[in-house]
Amino acid sequence: MTAEILAVGSELLTPEKQDTNSLWLTAQLNGLGVEVVQKSIIGDDLARLSAGIRDALRRAEILIVTGGLGPTEDDLTRQAAADAIGRQLCFQEEILKAIEERFARLKRKMAEINRRQAYLVDGAEKLPNPNGTAPGQWIDVDGGRILLLLPGPPSELKPMFENEVLPRLCRRLPAAVIRTLCYRVAGMPESELDQLIAPVYKPYTNPVTTILAAAGDIQIHLRARCATAEEAESLVQEVGAKITALLGDRIYSTNGDSLEVTVGRLLAAAQRTIAVAESCTGGLLAARLTDVAGSSKYFRGGFVVYNVELKTSLLGVDQSLIEAHGVVSEPVAEAMAAAARKRTRSDYAISITGEAGPEPATPGVDPGTVWIGIAGPSGAKAQLFRFPGNRARVRGFAVQTALSLLRRELI
Repeated sequence: MTAEILAVGSELLTPEKQDTNSLWLTAQLNGLGVEVVQKSIIGDDLARLSAGIRDALRRAEILIVTGGLGPTEDDLTRQAAADAIGRQLCFQEEILKAIEERFARLKRKMAEINRRQAYLVDGAEKLPNPNGTAPGQWIDVDGGRILLLLPGPPSELKPMFENEVLPRLCRRLPAAVIRTLCYRVAGMPESELDQLIAPVYKPYTNPVTTILAAAGDIQIHLRARCATAEEAESLVQEVGAKITALLGDRIYSTNGDSLEVTVGRLLAAAQRTIAVAESCTGGLLAARLTDVAGSSKYFRGGFVVYNVELKTSLLGVDQSLIEAHGVVSEPVAEAMAAAARKRTRSDYAISITGEAGPEPATPGVDPGTVWIGIAGPSGAKAQLFRFPGNRARVRGFAVQTALSLLRRELI
């Protein structure tokens, strides 16, 4: 079966508020073998909300609507749901009594507007809400579809779903299991990767393959849905094995771990340490490495040497080297890495020196030009990269690439 999730509330259409309920609900539905095919957010507008519910019920077998069940004028979900399926709202005296009793226990007087929460869509089954005043509603719609109205606050929604919705869905749903596999790849453009693996995944409609790309990082998600866990696992492993054969060691994670977690695990296993010397990335590489819990086992420290003077005074890079080759150059990147390794007594050190833009600050160096150096037991070396995009993307690419180069040194 397929499902859609519709979050209600004009506040969710502002930059200050996020819809986190849909993420949690997706995980719960996937665990039942239900595929979430669409998510929507609609503001507090009766006509738009009613139309959104009506359209979603044409597409999905299960529609979960969250929010808009409060007592105020802008809580329109009950009326919108009734309008969408052509039914009336029916006042329930027992619900009103339960709300009044809740207020009495809290030694508060119930406002008259709370009476609105005692209305159910005709034919709906009440879903009790011991954590709030708004009951949920389970509505069977023509064609065997299910419409669920759930409160917006997560402290109310989650226990209601677990205690009231989940058992009902388990009784109604056909047996189905979803299994997923996630590969993370560094050091390849998205177009190059897709051209390589598309002949593998395109013949399959199950599992479904999704490719997500960020700066220097690509995720390949496989999702199989079958009647049994064995079938689903077999399918994702079948396609995954073919992808692995094509990508080889460019895959750095098969469990969703980030590159810094993977690198940290390799360093810890080898009992090796790392230091950094950063210029254009301004400490972003050190931040990524130390985001990982337990990184003190392998991260020694580093230097943020943003101007020329500190490259010479803190790291000891020879001024004549900078004058001869420029601050954004192979010799300087190598010298920065070697100096950071020596001064921190680390097994490895990474350096980054470049021009992040948007305007060129170094004569003759285009924005996006970055040298990344690595110093290790066998000496120091550096590679030139030209990263696309704005300042943030260039810096993101530089850090991700530096971690990828370090990983290759360690495997």
